[in-house]
Amino acid sequence: MTRIPFIEARFFDPDENQRAIEDRLVTRLRRLRVTDLSAPIPESDEDDEHTPCLPIALSDRERRKISRRARRLLELREAASGLSHLRRDDRDRLEALRDGARLIRIPSEHRADELAAALHAEMPWMAPATEIVWQAMRRSVREGWPGLRVPPLLLDGPPGIGKSHFARRLGEVLSAPTCVIEATGENSSFGVVGSQRGWGSAHPGRLIATILESRVANSVMVVDEVEKAGPVTSNKGMAYGLAEGLLPLLEPLTARRWSCPYYQVRFEMSWVIWVLTSNDYRLLPAPLLSRCPPVKLRNLSQAELAGFVRREGVRRRLSEPAIEAIAEVLAQPSMHNHHPNLRTATRMLQHAADLENAPLLH
Repeated sequence: MTRIPFIEARFFDPDENQRAIEDRLVTRLRRLRVTDLSAPIPESDEDDEHTPCLPIALSDRERRKISRRARRLLELREAASGLSHLRRDDRDRLEALRDGARLIRIPSEHRADELAAALHAEMPWMAPATEIVWQAMRRSVREGWPGLRVPPLLLDGPPGIGKSHFARRLGEVLSAPTCVIEATGENSSFGVVGSQRGWGSAHPGRLIATILESRVANSVMVVDEVEKAGPVTSNKGMAYGLAEGLLPLLEPLTARRWSCPYYQVRFEMSWVIWVLTSNDYRLLPAPLLSRCPPVKLRNLSQAELAGFVRREGVRRRLSEPAIEAIAEVLAQPSMHNHHPNLRTATRMLQHAADLENAPLLH
C-alpha cells in the first residue's frame, strides 16, 4: 500500500520534554564556552544526551534563562503542531496518523478486470454500478494514481435488490475497511462527521473513527437508505441534516482539506469511497444529487435470484438439497406476484444454515 499525508498537523518526539531540552541547551552552552577558551572539544555528537559533562560551571541566573528558553521552545512546538487545543487523550488518538494513512491500490488493469468480473458474476443486475467501479479501477492504474479513487456512488433502485450487499462486497473485493451507516438511525450528520467540541455530548464521527482504526484513507463508507434521514434544525435555524453534512465530503476540492467538527483539524478525505443507497432519489436534495448522480438499478430476475442462492449457499457451506429446496421455493408461482427479493433469500439461507448446524437431539 502507498502512504500519503493525511492530517494537517505536526508531531514531535514525545520523549523530548523540558528536561531533555534543558540538558541539550546546557551541553551546547558548555561546548561553546570550551571553544571560546580554545580548549579541545570532546569527540562526540553535540546533540548526544550522553556527552560527558564539561568542567564549565553555570550560574543560577543562566540555568533559569535556559529553563525559560526550553519552556518557550515547547510552547512554540505546541502551537506549531496544530493540536494544542486538544486534550491529551485526543492527541494520543491522532498520533496513529503521524506517518500518514495508507491507500489501497490496484496493481494492474488486468487485476481491475478480474475484480470487476468477480463482482459482476455475483450480482449481474448491479452492472451499472460495477461498470463505474471497473472504469475507476482501470483509470487509477492508467493514470498512475497512488491509490484507488472511486467517484461517489448513489445506488438507487427497488428495495431488496442487494444495494447494501453490493457495497459490502465491494469492500471485501477491494480488501478495504468498510463502515455501514443506517441513515434511518442517523437523522443528523453528527453520527457520520462528528459533533462540535464544547457540546456536552461532543464526539468524533464514524468516518474519522473508521480511518483512525484502519489507517486506510480510501476506506469504504456505506450510507444505507440515505433519503430516509430526516432534517434536523437548531433553534437558530441551522440545518444539521445528514445530506448537508455529506456535501463537503462528496466534493473532491473541499474533501481534500475537510475540517473535522470534533477534532477541529483538517484531514485529507478525498480518497474515501462513498456508497450511498436509496429507494427513491427524488427525495434527496439537489446539491447532493449534483455531486452524486443516481445510478438507477432494476429488479433482479428469478434466474438471477436462483443463481445468487446457489452461490451464497455454497459460500455458507449448505448442503446441496438445502440449496435446491430454497431455490425451488423462490421459484414457486406464488412468488411471482412479488418481485424477487434478496432479503427473503438471505433470511432463508440463514435459517437453513442454523438448522443444519443445530445440535442433534437424542
